[in-house]
Amino acid sequence: MPTKRLPPLNSLKAFEAAGRYLSFTKAAEELFVTQAAVSHQIKGLEDFLGIKLFVRKNRALLLTEEGQSYFLDIRDIFANIYEATDRLAAMGSKGTITVALPASFASQWLVPRLHQFTEACPDIDVRIKAVDDDESLLSSDVDVAIYYGLGNWPGLKADKLHTEYLTPMCSPLLLNGDKPLRNLQDLANHNLLHDESREPWKSWMKEFGVKGVTVNKGPIFSHSALVLQAAALGQGIALGHTVLARPEISAGRLICPFKERMVSKNSYYFVCEESQAELGKIAAFREWMLTQVIEEQF
Repeated sequence: MPTKRLPPLNSLKAFEAAGRYLSFTKAAEELFVTQAAVSHQIKGLEDFLGIKLFVRKNRALLLTEEGQSYFLDIRDIFANIYEATDRLAAMGSKGTITVALPASFASQWLVPRLHQFTEACPDIDVRIKAVDDDESLLSSDVDVAIYYGLGNWPGLKADKLHTEYLTPMCSPLLLNGDKPLRNLQDLANHNLLHDESREPWKSWMKEFGVKGVTVNKGPIFSHSALVLQAAALGQGIALGHTVLARPEISAGRLICPFKERMVSKNSYYFVCEESQAELGKIAAFREWMLTQVIEEQF
């Protein structure tokens, strides 16, 4: 049995639009092509079918009898495709969205604000997957992720969330205690707390020309949230991320004793597949996060 051939989709789209408007010009405007392109598509479809679809009478464009019958069928087929697509998009805007992200960003930023997204989008449930390996967050069972880095991940849509600043943070009790913090050199009198490594403190001291402060001592924590907690408990001074520390600063558990802030080379990014960024629940969650960031900039 010979294989049945279908007309080219672009030719059918051009025919359906031209049949609705009875105008190649208006069809071209809708399809964002030239009038000549529409005319070429219609001619190709007529050649494919072996049937004349349009005629011109008194400078008006009319469908032939065969063209009118074919147009009604094609119009219904396109209407069904549009309806099916809308139904699928509606399904994609509901259900569960899985978000993979570093544990500290989850606890310090997302979780405190999550109720706002739930109120805005009650049909979408958020599944939070807190993991440590940033670069492998966007796995097959994950819809979107939060990466921490430079923003150069080929093939992925990456929206920068915040510019990160690093600055010393401590409990208010340390500010005017036995060893007050009046200038940067006073850091030498306190225990320095480290987030993953000692390198950030070293870079910060170099940035602001601080001499004589030992940075090769003090506990090292695997998560930013832990180093902030230790600082809030008065165990020392953390070099905190301004974004992640905002809940503690707002609550008065942490203060920034100095105005010096170093811009971090890394930032948090909202990441998803390029093709998914504008679809359904992913688009809704992405728009909500980016709106939150804009509203919270300081």
